[in-house]
Amino acid sequence: MIKAVFNRLKTYKYRNYDFILVVLVICLSIVGVIAVSSSDESLRSKQLMGIALGVVAMIVVSLFDYAFLSKFYWGYYALTIILLGGVILLGSGSHGAQRWLDIGGFRFQPSEISKALLILFYSKFCLLNQKKVKTLGYIASCLLLLLPPLALILLEPDLSTSIMFVIIFVCIMFVSGISWKFITAVLVITIPLGALVFYLAMMPGSPILHDYQQVRILAWLHPENYADSDAYQTMNSIMAIGSGQLQGKGFNSNEINSVLNAGFISESQTDFIFTVIGEEFGFIGSCIVLFLLLAIMVECLLIAGRARDLAGQIIATGIGCWIGFQGLMNIGVATGVLPNTGIPLPLVSAGLTSIVSVYIGIGLVLNVSLQQRNKYF
Repeated sequence: MIKAVFNRLKTYKYRNYDFILVVLVICLSIVGVIAVSSSDESLRSKQLMGIALGVVAMIVVSLFDYAFLSKFYWGYYALTIILLGGVILLGSGSHGAQRWLDIGGFRFQPSEISKALLILFYSKFCLLNQKKVKTLGYIASCLLLLLPPLALILLEPDLSTSIMFVIIFVCIMFVSGISWKFITAVLVITIPLGALVFYLAMMPGSPILHDYQQVRILAWLHPENYADSDAYQTMNSIMAIGSGQLQGKGFNSNEINSVLNAGFISESQTDFIFTVIGEEFGFIGSCIVLFLLLAIMVECLLIAGRARDLAGQIIATGIGCWIGFQGLMNIGVATGVLPNTGIPLPLVSAGLTSIVSVYIGIGLVLNVSLQQRNKYF
C-alpha cells in the first residue's frame, strides 16, 4: 500500500497545488492569533500550536489521494456516530450543553471533526449512486443517513452545529445533481412549514425548542425586553463593533471606554471573536475578515468546478460552504443579525479541534486541486 501511495505522488501535477488557497487560509489564521491574543493573551501559544498542527495535517492530507481516502467512507460514518454518541454518554458539558469528549486527558469537540468526516462519506456515497441521483429513493437514503448524526447533535444540544450540518448537506445534494423539480417542490413545502415551525417555536411551552433556545430567539426579536439578560451579550457586541468605527481602537487597546476591556463581552475568544476584531480594527479589519472568508469559499468552489469527478466536487464544495456559511453565522450572531447560536469563526476563534478540523478539510480540497481536469476553464 505504501508503494502505491508513493507511485500516486509521482502522478500529481504539483503546479496545480493551490497556493492561493493556502495563503488565504494562513492569513485568516494570523488574524485569529492576533484577535485571540487580544482577548486572552494566555491562549496565544495554544492558538499557534493549533495552526502548526493544522498546517502539518493539511500538507499530509493534501498528498493523499482523496479517492483512496474515500474508500473507507462507511468507516467515517461509523466513526462519526461513535464520537457523537460518546459525547452523549461520556461527554463533558459547559453552559448547559454537552459537546466535548475527554480521551486520555485530551479534550476535543467531535461535532467539528464530524463535518469533515460526513463530507468525505457523502462524496463517495453520492459518487457510487450517481446514476440514481434524480430518484426519490436516492434522496430519501441520503436524508436517512443524515438523521442519526443530526439527532445526536441535537441531543447535546447544539442547534447551531445541527443547522450547519443541514446547510452542508443541502450544498452537497445540490452539487450531486438532484432534480430541479424536487428542489422546487421542497421549497414550496418548506417555506410555509418553516414559518409554521417558527410560530410554534415562539409559543409558551414550545415542544420544538428548549426553554433557553426559545429565549435566545425572543431576545433576538425583542432585544429591548432582554437587555439585562439574554440580549445583554449581543447588545454589548454591537456597541463594541460600532465603537471601532473605521480604523478601530488598535490592537490590545487599553482605552477606558473599551467594551471588551471592561469585561462586558464573555466568550470573546470564541463565539464573539468578531467583536474583538470590530472594536480593535474597525470597519477595515472587519472587511478584511469577511473578504478572507468569502475568498476561501470562492476558491474552494472554483476548485470544485475543475474537479475530475463528482466526489472531488462534493469535497471542495462541502468544505468551502462549511467555512463560508459558518463564518457568516458567527458574524451574524456578533452583529445581531442572527440569534445567539454559539458557533466558532473558522480559523479565527480559539479551539484546537475547530482549527485542525478546518485545516484537514483544506488539505482534502488541495488534493482535489492537484488532480483537477484543467487549471483554467
